[in-house]
Amino acid sequence: MAVMVGIIGMSTEGLARLKLLQLVSPALPVGAYAYSQGLEYAVECGWIDSATSTAAWVEGVLAEGLAHLELPILLRLYRALQLSDCEGVQYWNDYLLASRETRELLLEDTQLGAALRRLLMQLDIATLPLLEGMTELSFCTAFALAGAEAGIDERALLEGFAYSWLENQVQAATKIVPLGQTAGQKLIVAAMPVIITAVERALSLDDEAVGSSLTGVAMASSWHESQYSRLFRS
Repeated sequence: MAVMVGIIGMSTEGLARLKLLQLVSPALPVGAYAYSQGLEYAVECGWIDSATSTAAWVEGVLAEGLAHLELPILLRLYRALQLSDCEGVQYWNDYLLASRETRELLLEDTQLGAALRRLLMQLDIATLPLLEGMTELSFCTAFALAGAEAGIDERALLEGFAYSWLENQVQAATKIVPLGQTAGQKLIVAAMPVIITAVERALSLDDEAVGSSLTGVAMASSWHESQYSRLFRS
């Protein structure tokens, strides 16, 4: 009997890990590949022109941006959804959207959120009604719901979200810096410890400390809106 319980437990944990892999996969049909979050303009104006400057940009946004905004809010959304706390979900969803400093970044967040909600509907996610009544949905909110439904550990969910963001940034950089595929993989490996540190930071923040403003990213995103030639939507 004890052996059977152990097998069931391992199967549940394994299934949660596999669902996390699905959630962070570049193949997830939400359109994240279409956005660079200001990185394209940073290349256009010469702020980024090499693997070294790409690493500095990406690791800086991870450490000073995601660690203080997206990741701690993702954590709060996840916990609120576990408790079926709809008011809490609405509050942190709105807080994150209000923190978007440009029209592009806000539109990206709501479009990705809408795309992931549509996908979760098609996958028959049972807890989706918790998001009823929310007209503008942050990507983090839908991501948190998918994680809570799948029973993914909160730390693993945050690490997966950060890794998915990192991979998308590196993929964008390989096209526009440009970087070689091997250089991109080296950048991802080098940034992995930054993800761990960012998640640790996010787990330790009080509510009053949640929030971030990255002037360079905001400026790049704002100027990107009127950039003449571009590959990405942000």
